[in-house]
Amino acid sequence: MASGMGLDEDSGETKGGMWDLDQKLDQPMDEEAGRLRNMYREKTFSSLLLLRLAFQSLGVVYGDLGTSPLYVFYNTFPHGIDDPEDVIGALSLIIYSLTLIPLLKYVFIVCRANDNGQGGTFALYSLLCRHAKIKTIPNQHRTDEELTTYSRSTFHEHSFAAKTKRWLEAYPFRKNSLLILVVIGTCTVIGDGILTPAISVLSASGGIKVDHPKMSNDVVVIVAVIILVGLFSVQHYGTDRVGWLFAPVVLLWFLLVGGIGIFNIWKYDSSVVRAFSPVYIYRYFRRRKKDSWTSLGGIMLSITGTEALFADLAHFPVSAIQLAFTVIVFPCLLLTYMGQAAYLMQNKEHVVDAFYRSIPDSIYWPVFIVATLAAIVASQATITATFSIIKQALAHGCFPRVKVVHTSKKFLGQIYIPDINWILMVLCIAVTAGFRNQSQIGNAYGTAVVIVMLVTTFLMTLIMLLVWRCHWVLVLVFTFLSLVVECTYFSAVLFKVDQGGWVPLVIAAAFFVIMYVWHYGTVKRYEFEMHSKVSMAWILGLGPSLGLVRVPGIGLVYTELASGVPHIFSHFITNLPAVHSVVVFVCVKYLPVYTVPEDERFLMKRIGPKSFHMFRCVARYGYKDLHKKDEEFERKLFDNLFLFVRLENMMEGCSDSDEYSLYGQQTQHSASYLLRSNGNSTTGDNDFTCSTVDSIIPVKSPTQGNNTVTSSGRESSQAEADEMEFLNRCRDAGVVHILGNTVVRARRDSRFYKKIAIDYIYAFLRKICRENSVIFNVPHESLLNVGQIFYV
Repeated sequence: MASGMGLDEDSGETKGGMWDLDQKLDQPMDEEAGRLRNMYREKTFSSLLLLRLAFQSLGVVYGDLGTSPLYVFYNTFPHGIDDPEDVIGALSLIIYSLTLIPLLKYVFIVCRANDNGQGGTFALYSLLCRHAKIKTIPNQHRTDEELTTYSRSTFHEHSFAAKTKRWLEAYPFRKNSLLILVVIGTCTVIGDGILTPAISVLSASGGIKVDHPKMSNDVVVIVAVIILVGLFSVQHYGTDRVGWLFAPVVLLWFLLVGGIGIFNIWKYDSSVVRAFSPVYIYRYFRRRKKDSWTSLGGIMLSITGTEALFADLAHFPVSAIQLAFTVIVFPCLLLTYMGQAAYLMQNKEHVVDAFYRSIPDSIYWPVFIVATLAAIVASQATITATFSIIKQALAHGCFPRVKVVHTSKKFLGQIYIPDINWILMVLCIAVTAGFRNQSQIGNAYGTAVVIVMLVTTFLMTLIMLLVWRCHWVLVLVFTFLSLVVECTYFSAVLFKVDQGGWVPLVIAAAFFVIMYVWHYGTVKRYEFEMHSKVSMAWILGLGPSLGLVRVPGIGLVYTELASGVPHIFSHFITNLPAVHSVVVFVCVKYLPVYTVPEDERFLMKRIGPKSFHMFRCVARYGYKDLHKKDEEFERKLFDNLFLFVRLENMMEGCSDSDEYSLYGQQTQHSASYLLRSNGNSTTGDNDFTCSTVDSIIPVKSPTQGNNTVTSSGRESSQAEADEMEFLNRCRDAGVVHILGNTVVRARRDSRFYKKIAIDYIYAFLRKICRENSVIFNVPHESLLNVGQIFYV
């Protein structure tokens, strides 16, 4: 090969000219030519992978948005169409609503604000928590910021972003207000999870009456209820087993409705294309006045499913979602709405069943079957989004402890929450059987959707300022345009509160009370733990035996504190005459990240002198992670504990560097080390981190340091062997899990609403939710509960 045509090893570009792929790929290749072919194949594979992911995203992400044509025109004109020109005005509003909200705002702006691929209101909140100290439970340590998944931006002290950060952090009221905003958004998403299956399945089932006009509406409701019961009953299988059907069904649905739309435009009235002119929106409002304003509640249903699109973001890259929407979803939706409008121009009396009436007779029943399947897929997408966002709320301490089941070994984000599933089913059936028609359910649906969109707009404003560091003018333009559109819709749905719009407000209010009271109780418990933790002076005063008999075994004391000795321990040793030979304080805490890698999960620390045999273990999880079975958790905990002891003794034996001189300056009674380690191995190219009271110091792995063995090193090896043998004997003697059973009560002088919240609502939620021992998978035979009461 000529040197002028060689491949640059650093840049990956050819020197001196272009490579003729067609010629060179047929010839024997040297190493450089092989690399170029691999690059070419990788690029082709990436394109094919993107197309495949875009295809799969249709079934998971766009089902809800795709079934909106079933009920939009009926909810826009519930009392019939007076003037055919009104159809053009409504179509123009639908076109620009789809363009401004799903296309421009969500697909191309909001989806970029994902938290490492995770979407939803709490994902945005987690992103904000990493860029400002706004978390209401202050249990984070500086080492948490070193996680590989703890990504955040830095900004200049005098920048507008820094000013916004200081403004948010200044007062607890602002932090609480932001949390309340996020909880409101979460509650309305849960409302979507109830209303989407109801309106989608009921609308699809309504197609039966079109072919059998004399059929009672009760039959349609019964069919819808049967489908809903079946849908919620198979949730425990997870979407992984039936998900392969979703994408083909939704793709077929979009192609069918798009094709029917083209046919109707050609057959009935091709002049509907003039609706692309915004002039018809102005004429629509001028002609119908107040009726045009209230009809926005129906038009807004054309963009329902947009928030579920963002909440279901975790399964696919943003580029795949953007490709699917711009190539398939957006054009097909425009065509189907234009086709229905063309049909209504000639048949305005059929507005109640506009979608089914516009279907050609020869393909009516196939389309009805696909519509029913698409409605089920749409419902599935919203239910899945509800499970995901409740899991996020659970990790932030904003939802009572419920059972979370992972339904797929391949995809961590696919979960099933049995308690929530059955609550959703009961409420969904109640809404379907109670309202019995699409109009009132549509009014309720519209109210829920617009509230979620408003919450997302406010959170996006902060994201653009703190995370993206956009210029304030751009932020102002985005916020202003979003609020103009969404507040307009919000004012329209307020007119329909008494016509079904009250339902999501009641549902959201009920879930808001549950979530906020639970979070309030959680914060108060944490504050109690912080203020009543035991001083090290008291522990040291007890001596190595802690003033008790040290029985063989290891005691794992669970606490919410990531530092200090919890009050539960002093309560325990003052009421029992014995304590285990080794005590490990275990703190399981969730961080505002989507996941914590396994090799960064555990932090280990020694408490007090070595003779006390007391340690601390902090197990860190992201809001997407699931606490594993007890045996696996225990094994990894002890692996990290043994590794910590081994490295600790090696540190004491180091004599060839002044790097560790800080350890000698520590008081003997302070915590000696904080270790972040790889729980799967004890050798290799791992980087370990030790922390003193004042600093965090990088520590070399054993294989990376000096291999010279000194006399002090041999002494430390003997000390290491002795302690390792002692820990193993204690582990063989048995492990006991000690959990606090804390009862929270309101003080006698508290206000009445605080007494109701703490003594009744919070106490009831604590009683019905899952115990910590169940969440941590602690076996009953090795569980010890320590009761205590505190007043707030």
